[in-house]
Amino acid sequence: MLAGCTSILTESTSAGAGVAAAGISRAVTKDPAVVTGIGLAAQAAARAGLQYTERKVHQSEQDVIASVAGALPVGGVAKWRIVHDLPIEANEHGEVTVSRTLGGADIACKEIVFSVDDKERAFYMATICRDGTIWKWATAEPATERWGALQ
Repeated sequence: MLAGCTSILTESTSAGAGVAAAGISRAVTKDPAVVTGIGLAAQAAARAGLQYTERKVHQSEQDVIASVAGALPVGGVAKWRIVHDLPIEANEHGEVTVSRTLGGADIACKEIVFSVDDKERAFYMATICRDGTIWKWATAEPATERWGALQ
């Protein structure tokens, strides 16, 4: 259901920006090509802004999971929870466990399995690595089904 809300948000943001920009540009010029160009540029900018915001929301969730998992030993299990500052996606929660450690002398990484507990529990795998004192998400695409085209 939330995926549908995201689609509506994407389309309404894009359409709203296009309509607003076209209306404003008509006050400046009567050239339909210029009006169309301004409307399309505004649509593209609005869509890019929304996609940037969605990526930041996903990064916040990944940072929470990585932080919780970073403190765990292999086989340890802990709960994670995110409350988003921007309510464009649902607040989520679940559990995370470390299945194994990876790396070498200067590289500390962990393979993790985490759940997202919504109406049904879904499981995903990812890799996290330590960057100084902070554990960060290292998997390029944790699950395209989960994030859509964005990661």
